[in-house]
Amino acid sequence: MNAMNQGLIRTEDLTYYYNEADRMMPLPVLRGVDLEIEQGTFTAILGHNGSGKSTLAKHFNAILLPEGGRVLVDGMDTRNEALVIDIRRRIGMVFQNPDNQIVANVVEEDVAFAPENLGFPPDEIRRRVDEALKLVGMYEFREHAPHLLSGGQKQRVAIAGVLAMRPKCIVFDEPTAMLDPQGRDDVVKIIRRLRDNGDVTVVLITHHMRETIDADRIIVMNDGQIVMDGTPKDVFKNVERLKEIGLAAPETTELLYELNKTGMDLPLDALSVEECASVIYSAFSAEVRR
Repeated sequence: MNAMNQGLIRTEDLTYYYNEADRMMPLPVLRGVDLEIEQGTFTAILGHNGSGKSTLAKHFNAILLPEGGRVLVDGMDTRNEALVIDIRRRIGMVFQNPDNQIVANVVEEDVAFAPENLGFPPDEIRRRVDEALKLVGMYEFREHAPHLLSGGQKQRVAIAGVLAMRPKCIVFDEPTAMLDPQGRDDVVKIIRRLRDNGDVTVVLITHHMRETIDADRIIVMNDGQIVMDGTPKDVFKNVERLKEIGLAAPETTELLYELNKTGMDLPLDALSVEECASVIYSAFSAEVRR
C-alpha cells in the first residue's frame, strides 16, 4: 500500500454512551462505527446536531475513549494511557470556540506554547511559529494581543498553534460555527490550502455543506451510525435521502433538483456554481436547438 494511502485513523466497532441524569439507561451516541481515514486525504463528516459527528471526532485524539470497540491512530490504541501524548502529537484538534484554545497574551507566544511544551529548541520553535502564522495569514499580527482580534482571526491563530506542532492530521470540529461569513471564508480557505499542500491529513466536522465540496470523501452520520460514505458528487446527488435525515444538499444541487421537478433532466452532481451554470446553460441551449 502506498504511504499516502495508509490508514492513519481507524475505528473498529466504536461504541460510546452518554449518561444522562434523567435516564435509567445510558444513551448510545456512537453505535458500532467502522471507519478508516487514509493519510494525506481530506475527509468531511456531516450530520445534524446529535448525530454523533463531534463525539466521533473527540475519539480521534483520545479526548474521549471507546466504551466498546477501539480506535487506532498510526496503529496505537487510544485506550493505552502511555500512548496518549504520542497520539495527540499526531492528531491536532481545532474546536468551535477559539477562545477556549488561546492561552497566551501575545499571538506568537500562543502559537509557540505547544512546541515549547514538546521541548523543541528555541530556533526550531521560532521557525515553526513563523511558518504557521504565515500559512494562516496572521504573521503581521504576531505581536498583537489575541483578545483584540476578531473571531475569525482568533480561529486562525488557534489553527496556527496546532500547525506549529506539525501533526499528521488536524481535526476541525465545526471550526466556523461561531464565525461571521468573512471569518468562515478565511478558515475554509486555510483548510483548502492544507488539502492542496497534501502534507496534513484533514478531517472536517461541519454542517455547512458548501465547506465540503472540495473534500476527497464525505461521511454522513445519523443516529450514531455512518449512513452515507463517498465522494461529494456521490453523496450530494442523493438529495431526498439527505432530506430524510435532516440535511440539505449544497445550493447548486438543490437548484438542479428543483428544476428536475419541473420536468427537466439535469445531473445532480454539479457542485460548483460554474458547473451548475454550465449544466443549466447546456440544457436550455439543447432545448432551443430542438
